[in-house]
Amino acid sequence: MRIPRITPRDTTFFDLFTASAEHLVTGSKLLGELLGADLAGRRAIAKQMNEVEHLADEATHTIMRRMNSTFVTPFDRDDIYELASALDDCMDFMEEASDLIVLYKLEELPRRVADQVQILQRCAEITAEAMPRLRSMSDLQDYWVEINRLENQADKQHRKLLAQMFDDITDPILLMKLKEVVEILEEAADAFEAVANTVETIAVKES
Repeated sequence: MRIPRITPRDTTFFDLFTASAEHLVTGSKLLGELLGADLAGRRAIAKQMNEVEHLADEATHTIMRRMNSTFVTPFDRDDIYELASALDDCMDFMEEASDLIVLYKLEELPRRVADQVQILQRCAEITAEAMPRLRSMSDLQDYWVEINRLENQADKQHRKLLAQMFDDITDPILLMKLKEVVEILEEAADAFEAVANTVETIAVKES
């Protein structure tokens, strides 16, 4: 049985985590738009992505500052740090992928790259939906189960995409550039799973 707290706790953290996750939704949408844009459009979208990444960084810094200035936190400080860092990693990987697509001037991307990004978009959406539920620690199991399923799907897409690239691309430099982008997108999927794993850890501790 869960023991009720007798000390007040700073509920601002729940709003901060929600805001941080909402940046991931924006970032994943921009990443999808970038894939379908021409080179000039991609540069403009990558700039927007960089701005969103800065906002996400500031959201992370705000959480850390709040944690350092608050005596009673809603759950363990280590878990707050892990969750904030994992959310930040998701944004960092998506921004890095968009930046490399522009820097490498990758005119045409394999079709399955869009499939990878669609998975990230879904991960971002359900992560943003889950963050407000940290306040009550209710109805969270479906979230981390679904993220795990999506990450497994991302793994399969990643393997298929690599196989396709090695079959179809004969230019070794182009192959190297595309492979780096594809690997970073896979790391983004792993980062979303890390967020879900942290949420599961917190929920178990608080139950």
